[in-house]
Amino acid sequence: MENQTLFVRMKPRVEAERNQQLTLMNLVRLSGDTEVLKRIQQLPVYHIKKEDGSKLSIDVLAVISAIRFHYPRIDIQIVGPANTVVYIKQPQKRLKPIYIITVWLLLFVGSALAVMNFHEDVSMRAVHIRLYYLLTGTDTLYPLWLQIPYSIGLGIGMVLFFNHFFKKRFNDEPSPLDVEMFNYQQNLDLYVVQKDNHDH
Repeated sequence: MENQTLFVRMKPRVEAERNQQLTLMNLVRLSGDTEVLKRIQQLPVYHIKKEDGSKLSIDVLAVISAIRFHYPRIDIQIVGPANTVVYIKQPQKRLKPIYIITVWLLLFVGSALAVMNFHEDVSMRAVHIRLYYLLTGTDTLYPLWLQIPYSIGLGIGMVLFFNHFFKKRFNDEPSPLDVEMFNYQQNLDLYVVQKDNHDH
């Protein structure tokens, strides 16, 4: 394989099983001669150990070493990031329904209290009473024909804002929650890489 050029791009993150043997195909995207790719994509790079925990970072140098060990004369060109974060699947504990119901109730009551406290802070009831008077000329402490549509609209607005109704999405646009989860995942990957580099 003299004078062959191999382009290597580390995958940003991958999932793996416990005790799995990670190969080039698992960790990188490869570009080059078809025959070369067939021969090297199953080269072992790292064997996951019990002490690795739930995540680890594989450096591009480990990939280069694995290729060079078998094919010392191949020309390797690195493209993109220098690390792949490996998330190791852990055995899942079955959640009891009582836990799910308890968490759901806590979230429901907490969010309801947050909405009610916000409306109390901005005197929303007084605003509705004033609006009712301006629109009808009648004083009432319970402007229900304003409050009921407002409450329904608040719920619909939240569903549209988060672009989710249970598992159904309304369009391909990422919701603010999707963006925050993406940012969290990026920061977590960066933390794993930097911690792994620091530890070694």
